[in-house]
Amino acid sequence: MIARLRGKVLEALPGRLVVDVNGVGYMVTVSLTTYDALNPMEGSAVDLRTHLHIRETAHTLYGFATAAEKDLFLLLIERVSGIGPAIGMAVLSGMPVDHFKNCVVNGDAAALSQIKGLGKKTAERIILELKDKVGVAEAWQAASGSAVPSAAIDAESALIGLGYKQAEARKAVAAVAKLKPTAPTEDLLRDALRMLNS
Repeated sequence: MIARLRGKVLEALPGRLVVDVNGVGYMVTVSLTTYDALNPMEGSAVDLRTHLHIRETAHTLYGFATAAEKDLFLLLIERVSGIGPAIGMAVLSGMPVDHFKNCVVNGDAAALSQIKGLGKKTAERIILELKDKVGVAEAWQAASGSAVPSAAIDAESALIGLGYKQAEARKAVAAVAKLKPTAPTEDLLRDALRMLNS
């Protein structure tokens, strides 16, 4: 699995980059949000979190400027029925991660359905499944009204996306955050996974 790429941009188009890593050119599909955040120029250095999606007919590499974007993408394609990478990227291109979270927490299907390629029924299904099946919306809602650092909330959401129950995810992240209160999401997630798997 290719989890991260660090190299130089060979080609840059909205929605797609070719990144040279030690002489190998990787074609990476990116959201418009990531593209804008990176503002990639030919020859410029980039550091992308990535996800390799494998199908019978294609191996597609998706790239993200932030861990929050990658976590949301994986949550959508792995935990919401009927959502594939194309819709996942459309969501990331259509609105910022925090805005998406607010829409889910508030049940705002109308706002989500404004995203290109996302109809009202799909928007409603995303909200329903993230609220009922996964428990992610509850974690996001708790974050919006508390002093819990966003890194801890993002780590908890990532663990839920990986299949852990909300209660055990919250307990593990809280234990790690107590020891490392200023740690970024990735560190909290890594240490919480170690704790849960020990």
